[in-house]
Amino acid sequence: MYLSKRFVKPPTFKRKASNLILSKKHSYFFSIRKLIIAGSFLPLFASAAIADTNFLQCKNNLAKRAQDAGFSTYITQTVIDDISPIKRVIALDKKQPEFTQTFEQYMKARVTGYHVRVGREKLKQHKALFDSLEQQYGIPRQYLVSFWGLETVYGKHKGKMSILNALTTLACDERRSEFFTQELLNLFTLIETEQVTTEQLKGSWAGAMGHMQFMPSALLKYAVDGDSDGKVDVWQSEVDAITTAANYLNQIGWQSKERWGREVKLPDNFAFEKVAFDQYYSLSHFQQLGVKKVNNKPLADYDIQAELYLPSGHKGPAFLLYPNFNVIMTWNLSKSYALSVGVLANKLIGAKGVEFSPAQQAAVKPYSIADLKKLQSQLNALSFELGEPDGKWGPNTRRAIRLFQLQHKLVADGYPNEEVFLTMESVLNQSSEIALKNGEIPVKNDE
Repeated sequence: MYLSKRFVKPPTFKRKASNLILSKKHSYFFSIRKLIIAGSFLPLFASAAIADTNFLQCKNNLAKRAQDAGFSTYITQTVIDDISPIKRVIALDKKQPEFTQTFEQYMKARVTGYHVRVGREKLKQHKALFDSLEQQYGIPRQYLVSFWGLETVYGKHKGKMSILNALTTLACDERRSEFFTQELLNLFTLIETEQVTTEQLKGSWAGAMGHMQFMPSALLKYAVDGDSDGKVDVWQSEVDAITTAANYLNQIGWQSKERWGREVKLPDNFAFEKVAFDQYYSLSHFQQLGVKKVNNKPLADYDIQAELYLPSGHKGPAFLLYPNFNVIMTWNLSKSYALSVGVLANKLIGAKGVEFSPAQQAAVKPYSIADLKKLQSQLNALSFELGEPDGKWGPNTRRAIRLFQLQHKLVADGYPNEEVFLTMESVLNQSSEIALKNGEIPVKNDE
């Protein structure tokens, strides 16, 4: 779970020996008033390898930054001194599954029969709680259970890594140093104000915690004592974790009367040139283009904006995404993840879910990160600018591929399929031949 970048600065407290039980003064995490100032701090020394000497220097800089932010010596000395790097965290950060798995592989690993069966059991077990949360926060219960299932398989896999060590390791790596540094500072606030204990702090390699895998910033701002026992414990209390999730989704803009989106069916002659990706259109626009529900019924006459998304290109399933989909992506900035949340939520209340036909499975060919990075470089060389090649199929890459497809009269689905790779090879070979004839230096096909 990656959350917003609004952070809270703690008042200066002396460390007390009390447990997690909160005083009235600190009954809710988001009652803390001061903000941690994001600018004008010493930059952190970061190295991808995180050699021991570099990590020690990074910890020293962190201690200085924490001291400047008003933390006590318990944080700046005792807690920080005890932190050590986890080198495996960097490898995991560079190999997240949504960037190396096909959509079908990703979905099938996360929306399983087990997820559906146990999720339905949880809906029954916590019926009274969900009745109350739907009334108070407007979040349909199937979404809360879907997040729970995807994040930790209903509490089975909450993570065993030291959150302090993991966040510091990531803060000392240059790729996303500032983001994880701020999360670490927020974790220091939770410790300083005795809302968590260091002994509790076990979770994922990315620093997420508890049943719903909250990052420190989310826990600090949105946590709710759902079972009214005087403390918020998202590790042991399912009620606290679920209630906090409902509060979070409500606060970031969930529209209670709308769904996340739906799977749809495109006509065989769909006009791809009339739809840009990662862009919203009225639902009536898609009606006019012949888009229907998967059961061949027409789309509803409903005033809502929708985005067309083809996670495997035009040979795979197609989805219309509504504004609530972006709310899901605020929780985790991955479209594959957000689709899995929506599909599992649907299945929990009886829907069929996404089916991958044998024809689709045969038609959709996987590609490697190296293949996509090469294609990105080639697109840049041909002036389809998409930024620094990174091997990720993001919005800029979808846009560049679509423009390339339109120029060469391919199906403009924005997906790096076999036709795109073969056409690119042909285009570059022709360009090289022309360049050689003109005495110029050709563009290399392996750039």
